[in-house]
Amino acid sequence: MENKRIYLSPPYQNGREKIFANEAFDSNWIAPIGPQVDAFEREICEYTGALHAAALSSGTAALHLALILAGVKQGDDVVCSSFTFAGSAFPITYLGATPVFVDSEESTWNISPTLFEEAVISRKKIGKTIRAAVVVHLYGQSADLDPIAAICEKHGIVLIEDAAESLGATYKDRFTGSIARFGILSFNGNKIITASGGGMLVGKSKDEIDHARYLATQARDPAPYYQHTSIGFNYRMSSICAAVGRGQLTDIEFRVQRRREIFARYAESLLSIDGISFMPEAGFGRSNRWLTCMLIDPEKIHIGPEELRLSLEAKNIESRPLWKPMHLQPVFADAPAFIDGTSQRLFRTGICLPSGTAMTDAELDKTVSCIIVTLNGK
Repeated sequence: MENKRIYLSPPYQNGREKIFANEAFDSNWIAPIGPQVDAFEREICEYTGALHAAALSSGTAALHLALILAGVKQGDDVVCSSFTFAGSAFPITYLGATPVFVDSEESTWNISPTLFEEAVISRKKIGKTIRAAVVVHLYGQSADLDPIAAICEKHGIVLIEDAAESLGATYKDRFTGSIARFGILSFNGNKIITASGGGMLVGKSKDEIDHARYLATQARDPAPYYQHTSIGFNYRMSSICAAVGRGQLTDIEFRVQRRREIFARYAESLLSIDGISFMPEAGFGRSNRWLTCMLIDPEKIHIGPEELRLSLEAKNIESRPLWKPMHLQPVFADAPAFIDGTSQRLFRTGICLPSGTAMTDAELDKTVSCIIVTLNGK
């Protein structure tokens, strides 16, 4: 047990998951409908302030449906954060639309409002229809939504919040995902809460979320036989997953606080090293600090992120690079991009450190010690 692996962001169970899951088994509501799914949707709305929600099989499925509801069609443009996971961009291509990638701003690491506006104006000048924008709240830190929303309103663009990493984070006292017309959440295994998988689409219009739920259930028409007038998808969340998610949601504020404590401990221990910095927290909201993200200045420290990752791995400690920006991905080599080099620099110099809710002080001490020893070249 002395060399027990320290994972990056493993699931943390509080015990309530089994209570709700047993309710599902005891009642035989284990299909992708029923009281657990309904309750999870309702409780997500109660926590975030969202008006309506549909529980789905993944955050990617939620984004796909949000884009459909936004009216995205083949040949349209969809502006998207470049500094993100591929799941933020792939659904754009499912509809035959073109992702237009926009770089980050230094102050939040999220999409730059200045470059966002430049992208919109530039693409419209060449006759492109920009139907929607996918703005990611990266690593639990909200993007600066107000200027982005103003640009979207001016140009008739539907704003979609990708809050897959930011449940529990806020923007001006409102929870991320609940602010724009659509928001998407993820309950993947490494997120701040998990349903073992799954996601959620939240929105302001009951009709739109009801339509998303209809599309997610193979677009089955209300008839006594199977009839379909639209193309649908098998995107609904199972009751068992919903039950697990409900249990996890009961202590979401504890999880946010613990992740913030872990970040604070890293910062307190490592910021005295010249050349070390961390993802900033914008003054307009609270980050959930889903992952602690650290930068290493190559001008001051000659041990790079990959060398540090390998050193941690040798001690059975998991870490990983920051997201490789979408405009650098081979699959998107031909996609239009409005870039100033920010996300590329972050990717080159950054690393994600273990940040799980259940991380013990001893595990944190071990990780910090290994970082210090490695960066000092010992």
